[in-house]
Amino acid sequence: MIDLYQTQRAMRSMRRIAIQRGAIAVLDVGTSKIACLILRFDGQDRRVEGEGIGSMAGQTQFRVIGAATTRSRGIELGETCAVQETERAIRTAVQAAQKMANVRVDHVIASLSGGQPRSYGLAGMVNVEGDIVSEADVARVLASCDVPDYGSDREILHAQPVNFALDHRSGLIDPRDQIGQRLACDMHMLTVDRAVIENLIYCLKRCDLELAGLANSAYVSAMSALVEDEQELGAACIDLGGGTTGISIFMKKHMIYADALRMGGVHVTQDISRGLQVSMAVAERIKAFHGGVVATGMDDREMIEIGGETGDWEHDRRKVSRAELIGIIRPRIEEILEEVRLRLDAAGFEHLPSQQIVLTGGASQISGLDTLAPKILGQQVRVGRPLRVHGLPQAATGSAFAGAVGLSLFAAHPQDEWWDFEMPSETGAPRSLRRAVRWFKENF
Repeated sequence: MIDLYQTQRAMRSMRRIAIQRGAIAVLDVGTSKIACLILRFDGQDRRVEGEGIGSMAGQTQFRVIGAATTRSRGIELGETCAVQETERAIRTAVQAAQKMANVRVDHVIASLSGGQPRSYGLAGMVNVEGDIVSEADVARVLASCDVPDYGSDREILHAQPVNFALDHRSGLIDPRDQIGQRLACDMHMLTVDRAVIENLIYCLKRCDLELAGLANSAYVSAMSALVEDEQELGAACIDLGGGTTGISIFMKKHMIYADALRMGGVHVTQDISRGLQVSMAVAERIKAFHGGVVATGMDDREMIEIGGETGDWEHDRRKVSRAELIGIIRPRIEEILEEVRLRLDAAGFEHLPSQQIVLTGGASQISGLDTLAPKILGQQVRVGRPLRVHGLPQAATGSAFAGAVGLSLFAAHPQDEWWDFEMPSETGAPRSLRRAVRWFKENF
């Protein structure tokens, strides 16, 4: 069993060392694919300390020098279910990226989409020792937050201060060196299933890789898919992956809520496989080349040759109309989007000043989604692509790589978390999920 609090602190230290050495790998471990990018940090750009709490002010410049992707094995619903298969897939992706980069890496920062993430909004308050807020005061207010009893089988993955208030001034990014008497803090905490983290760490150790960071994939996908104004004013990122659909809400450039549905693009492929009685490989090809969710008058006449590998000529030469294919795909996509809408409503998303929703992930590329999604989620919906970063190959610039690119930004621009401060960990009474958005309802 791991002590993730101490592990997180050790990983932050390892990340600094790896960046100072000049190269680190990021690994997006998904249900349908595993993507690996190798980042190089050069010369004067190796700055790893932020200047403001959670502000991503310490921007470390990097360049992608290696990239590779491979089909996932041994992973279902974003969680490892066959260690040897997952190990083999991770080795394949990392070795291919290393070969392209012509460098060996020992440290990796990984993201995971499974583990059934749960969000908590925490609050704490202390009296300032002296008249000027010090780092010790920040540590004490973080320690005073009322940590809920989240269960012995779960671990804290992220614990980030999202708002500080000093006396009657709220919305402070960094209260240090400011004059005041009472310091309050609102924090967002995200927990995941402990076993999922332990299995991933075990897989990486078997690959002779040291874990230098761990992040929720919905969080890092939003970092790369949301533009700066969206992160500031309030936006949700819906990461439509293979086995899961991740949800993250940002406000004032901080994640204030995260969740995940155990449904994704693989479930659409399964529906096609069952509906047309073809293998998963054939169903995936049909979905990629002919799939869609909005039928037009032409779709009744557009015939798709199914093709197959059964050896039965009559069965393999069948044709279906595109309208029939859309009739199989659309109900599942609608189900996913309707469940997303329910989760956003439960999180209080309607209270944000801006209700922008950005769709990303591999399944967001399905034809017609930009027309269907606004009818279910609201009018402010767009399909997002990850930010361009130096050296990123053209093949890795699509929505499916938002998680991998976001991990690169997470490596270079880390937000402060509570294990970055010398503070005791305390437990308290549980609090409602709605506390995650309480502070901006009151203050903005």
